[in-house]
Amino acid sequence: MEKKNVYQLHEQVKCLLFFLLNHFDHRLLYDQPSASVGRTDVASVTPWSAPIIWEGTFDPTLIDSIYKQQNLTIATTAFALGKYTRFVKDFLESAEEHYFVGFRVHYYLFTDQPESVPEVKMGENRSLTVLKVQSLNRWQDISMKRMEKLEKLIENELSSEVYDYIFCLDIDGKFYGRWGAESLGRLVGVIHPWFYNVPRNQFTYERRPESLAYIPAGEGDYYYAGAAFGGTLEDVLHLTKTCSKQLKIDAANSIEALWQEESHLNKYFLLNKPSKLLSPEYMWRSISEGAAQIKIVRFTSVPKNYAEVRPNT
Repeated sequence: MEKKNVYQLHEQVKCLLFFLLNHFDHRLLYDQPSASVGRTDVASVTPWSAPIIWEGTFDPTLIDSIYKQQNLTIATTAFALGKYTRFVKDFLESAEEHYFVGFRVHYYLFTDQPESVPEVKMGENRSLTVLKVQSLNRWQDISMKRMEKLEKLIENELSSEVYDYIFCLDIDGKFYGRWGAESLGRLVGVIHPWFYNVPRNQFTYERRPESLAYIPAGEGDYYYAGAAFGGTLEDVLHLTKTCSKQLKIDAANSIEALWQEESHLNKYFLLNKPSKLLSPEYMWRSISEGAAQIKIVRFTSVPKNYAEVRPNT
């Protein structure tokens, strides 16, 4: 064989190997999607075409492969005031095991007792910032102040950083299963575990017209949990700014919505539809309690004596 032909053959083989390596190294194998087969025991889309995320409605490998290419960073906030500092360790340790594994996550913990925050080993590209806040005497005041604190955090700190999404979670929760990129969206609400399968006349909306959280009987889509919500920084900033303003107006008018910021959150989501809803898997009642539709418990409130951990209960 002539030297020129050998060289050409060698170059062709190199090109072929380059193609094969690049093609097969990045190939992702997953089950063929179906337009006719899926879960039939739950609704997986809202009337305004927003997806409702349940186990069995997404492929975690495929979802992660799409979002990890975007090199995202997720800010995550929680409040631990008073005796609620006892829940920090379980929250963070379980989050490190299940919450956005493989993604960059920055936790922001608001507390009146920074010295009580335990050391928790963080994974690569994951960090914790502890923010000291004032102690409050009523748990209702703690609840109502959250929107204002979140608004200021986003405006004063996060907006100048490279954050793609933010989730605001209750500290007295624990992760038991995957919470990942399937939850990301422009504006994300979590369907409340006690109201996902009841008619809306049983929802505990604020029913007094004097409050800006007022939702009349016969109106409403879903009842959303105040313990978990999120989205892009821009959208969550608008949410927190709106709810904070309305909470202050209510206070000036000597009215406190039934469930404080959760009531205002539900009013906000009624007027500003979430782009994605998370099923009660993402905020379940208890790890020991089951339901036919709940195939996996991802995040749940931990058992506690409210009269013991909450002030003025």
